[in-house]
Amino acid sequence: MRNEKVVVIFAASLIGLLLWIAGSTPKASAIPAFSRKYQTSCTTCHNDYPELNDFGEAFKKNGFKFPKDDEVFVKEPPVLLGAKAQKEAFPKSVYPGEIPGSVPVAFRYSGNFTYNSKQPLANGFLPRTDLFVPNTFTIIGAGSFGPTLSFWIDNDISSNGSDAMAGLGDGYLKVNDLGHYIGLPKDTLNLRMGQFEIDLPITQARTINLTPYDVYSQASIAGVQGTTNNPLMFGIPQRGIELGGYPNDGNFTWSLAFVDGSNNMPAMRNYKDIYVRVSQRFNLERDPSVRKEVQAAGPTGPRDHTSIRFGAFYYYGRNALNINGSLFPALPTIREPFYRVGGDVRFKYRQFEWYGVGMYGHDQNVIPNSTSTAFQPGTPVTFTGGFSEAEYWIYPWMIALMRYDFVNSPTDMINGLSRNATRNRFSPGIQMLVRANVKVAFEYQHRWEVPIPGATDFFRPNGFVSGIDFVF
Repeated sequence: MRNEKVVVIFAASLIGLLLWIAGSTPKASAIPAFSRKYQTSCTTCHNDYPELNDFGEAFKKNGFKFPKDDEVFVKEPPVLLGAKAQKEAFPKSVYPGEIPGSVPVAFRYSGNFTYNSKQPLANGFLPRTDLFVPNTFTIIGAGSFGPTLSFWIDNDISSNGSDAMAGLGDGYLKVNDLGHYIGLPKDTLNLRMGQFEIDLPITQARTINLTPYDVYSQASIAGVQGTTNNPLMFGIPQRGIELGGYPNDGNFTWSLAFVDGSNNMPAMRNYKDIYVRVSQRFNLERDPSVRKEVQAAGPTGPRDHTSIRFGAFYYYGRNALNINGSLFPALPTIREPFYRVGGDVRFKYRQFEWYGVGMYGHDQNVIPNSTSTAFQPGTPVTFTGGFSEAEYWIYPWMIALMRYDFVNSPTDMINGLSRNATRNRFSPGIQMLVRANVKVAFEYQHRWEVPIPGATDFFRPNGFVSGIDFVF
């Protein structure tokens, strides 16, 4: 008990110190590749990095260029790869392009301090505290190759203090405004190729949270219930091709992706999965003229529009199992259809933001018959889940968060992953921008009950996580 009081006093003192530091900071200077290119602060595109504000969304959609008068704001002109005459001579010459004037590389580092609940001895030893847990050190490269070509690459140079778990996150080339050539409105049709996070309602790869969304980490494993062994997780990048667009004002968006369906691992089957998403945002600003601007204006400067967005998504695939009789030698390959379907909502009003996602997953599941001569239908593996999060900007540099995650999976409960079919997690937290490119974050996690090996009791692996995060 005394040790816990010491930890609480230490945490309170640390928070007080950080509040004093943040309150006395001057205005931030520019950071990574785009900040250097435009000589602007990262707060131009981020309210709380890496989460994008309205301007940041427009910047990304425009191929990492300012939505209006980009050439006026560029402070590091690009290197032109060709002359104007080559454009006029095409296709009898190589079409001219450009590369960034300086190497468009940035780095991001994050690390955590953890305080865990007392671990049952049956689960093995886990320290109550870990003063510093290296998370990831990431290299990021992004930019444009001209008016319609853009690229993004991020790679974890090290993860959890070692390079053994490091790897590519997103790495893609994007072609903007393909529809222009057939007379469609601007950005109605775009093309993205490579490894990328599918068009999720709320991004996992660039979340502000210290822990991932539980439903995005949900896989479908039948275990003792059948053959289903589907590793697909929404929170992991996929390899594939994506068509999409956001015509005119960008309030309506659509995307259609064809992906391997094996997360970021090599393809495991010839046929591909399909992912579709649509969303519609309604701008609720009272002044009609303000709605046409990239951002609204307030007493402290530009801010996000007051808006509400609704969306829906659908994922379909066929999971290949028992390939070449790997599970049941006398039986053929199984192709178990599966799908994920869901919806989302996001609301913004001044310093307040709220969003939520709901998802339903269904995997067809088969089992061998009593004589092991054929497969017969089994109980499908299903789950429902989602999350809801509210964010409030107490100051431009201080953000309070409250998040709720849930996953209902009867199969996981039967396989001993939790005490109840529904797993709930509450995660209140606070984040502070010590500088525009330096952030500290605090998060408490109240988790669901999990079984203790070899016993009939359960315990909650609750914990406190704080982190530092900076980019340069």
